[in-house]
Formats: sequence, C-alpha cells, structure tokens
Amino acid sequence: MMRALGLLTTTSMLFLFSIIASMGQSMLVDDFQSNPEKRWRFFADTVMGGVSSGQVEFKSKGDVSYVRLAGKVSTANNGGFIQIRRKLDTVASKDIQGVRLVVRGNNQRYFVHLRTSWTVLPWQYYQAQYDVSSDWQEVRIPLASFERSGKLLRKVPTATSIKSVAIVAFGRDHAADVEVREIGFY
Repeated sequence: MMRALGLLTTTSMLFLFSIIASMGQSMLVDDFQSNPEKRWRFFADTVMGGVSSGQVEFKSKGDVSYVRLAGKVSTANNGGFIQIRRKLDTVASKDIQGVRLVVRGNNQRYFVHLRTSWTVLPWQYYQAQYDVSSDWQEVRIPLASFERSGKLLRKVPTATSIKSVAIVAFGRDHAADVEVREIGFY
C-alpha cells in the first residue's frame, strides 16, 4: 500500500512538473475574455497631430472571444498608425523565444510592437510584421525578427524587459481590419 502511495505521489509530481515546464515555455497574454477593455488601450497618431481614425471592438461568437481593430490609417500630417496596446502585469520568462498570435483579417500586413524597460520615449518600440488572411491562423514571430525603432535600443529585445505588447496598423495609407483571438509568448 505504501509503495503504491509512493508511486502515486511520484507520478503526480511528474505530472505537476510537466505542467509547470510547459507553462514556462508558453505565456498567454490575453484571450480577450473577462473584461479585456480594462486591459487594452486604443491609440492613434492623433496624439501627435496625425489624422488616422479607428476603433476597437471586443467581440464574442460562441465560445470564441476576440478583439477587432479597424479604421483608416493615413500618413497625412506625419501620421500613419492606429493600435491597441496592453501593459504586461508579469515579466516574461527569460526562456521566451517569441510572440504568438491567433489572427485573421482583410488580407493585409500588420505589426506587433513591443515596448521594453529601455523604450522610454513614446516613439521607441520594437516592431515585427505579419500578414493575415480571412481565416484564423497562428502566427509565431521570433524575438530576433523584431526591429528596433532607433539605434539607441539594443538590436533584439530581451524577454524579461518586455513591458507592453501592441497590435498595430502602421506605415501606409490603408483600411485596417484585423482581429486577434489570442496573443502571448512562446
């Protein structure tokens, strides 16, 4: 009986350790359930004189929740972006290799922006692009693929320095329409 109990305890501990190990390799930032409007903020280039316009909608269809970022991006008047951003409550593990998204949209290119403890000025960020289709798809973007907005930043962001993550329509005149079901790190 004691041996069976010991085996059960060992098996339970191995199971628990495997769950903890898998959690260390993946970190969900948001699945847009439970009041996401309290965690995400909308920004447009109007904060610096631009004329882009947009809106954010938090939606649910069945058991799937997601965010929709839509609007008109204009490069007029030195503008060119709309975005939603979330500050992170916890520091990502140093083992994180990149950003993971489940997205769909209007067959265009969009961006993820990361801000770190080193991006102190409003125009500093790390940026990586991804393309969307009309079907839900998983996108993985390695941290090494993020480009810095200026030479004063280190070349590649470190996972433990990431302070916020943003979904961005950026850099060209276009109608933006992108939906995100999940965002996190892998």
